[in-house]
Amino acid sequence: MENEEITYKEAKAEIEKIVKLIDSDELDVDQLTVYVKRASQLVAFCKQKLTETDVELQKILEDLNT
Repeated sequence: MENEEITYKEAKAEIEKIVKLIDSDELDVDQLTVYVKRASQLVAFCKQKLTETDVELQKILEDLNT
């Protein structure tokens, strides 16, 4: 996922698609591995984005209180 331009919303939507595919039991083992790897990359991206957003919001709130 390096250098890939994707938004949090797009990543979340792709994760949801992957979950539906996995739940459908239509994937073979080789496909499952690829999709689980992609989902883990997307989850890491979302986690990072949420952490960055939290830090920014905390700074804004601190600035408001000073």
